[in-house]
Amino acid sequence: MKNLLISVFLSTTNASSAYLVSDSIARADDWGCEVILCLSNPGGATQYAPCRPPITGLWRELARGHAFPACSGVSFRASRPRYEPYACDEGFRLTTRTSDRGREASCVSTTPQTVSGRECYSDQAGGAPSSRRYHPGSQRQCRRYVTRRPIVRSKPHYVDVTIDGVGTQRMRY
Repeated sequence: MKNLLISVFLSTTNASSAYLVSDSIARADDWGCEVILCLSNPGGATQYAPCRPPITGLWRELARGHAFPACSGVSFRASRPRYEPYACDEGFRLTTRTSDRGREASCVSTTPQTVSGRECYSDQAGGAPSSRRYHPGSQRQCRRYVTRRPIVRSKPHYVDVTIDGVGTQRMRY
């Protein structure tokens, strides 16, 4: 862990004088630099115990609407905090619509899926085809775009952090 933090530390700070490195431990002089150091860990911002308090403080401050902390000597960018409460499984895309019940989210398959015969129908209200029957070999199959409920995220807020020399990470809180 210590060697990993030192390596990440040196690559993100270019050995800036704002940091102290001794006895194989990287320490930041201020909270903003601690946050950047922890976020640059490929194993995750809270993988190691010393990073948990600064990152927990970051989530608390962002949730209150405060700006991402600054750190002199490190080149990085952070997006504004964003909110994304729903997700879809791979092969599905998130769609939203507004109805008389308010805004509704659902996941729609990106390609037609094979469904049972009782789920196969040729027209929706309005006459638009919603499914097709295929005859691969001697079997009849019905394929249509499938709709599912979205996954509700346990951490719906996020920021995208780009640290030069390390890459971009989406940090959820």
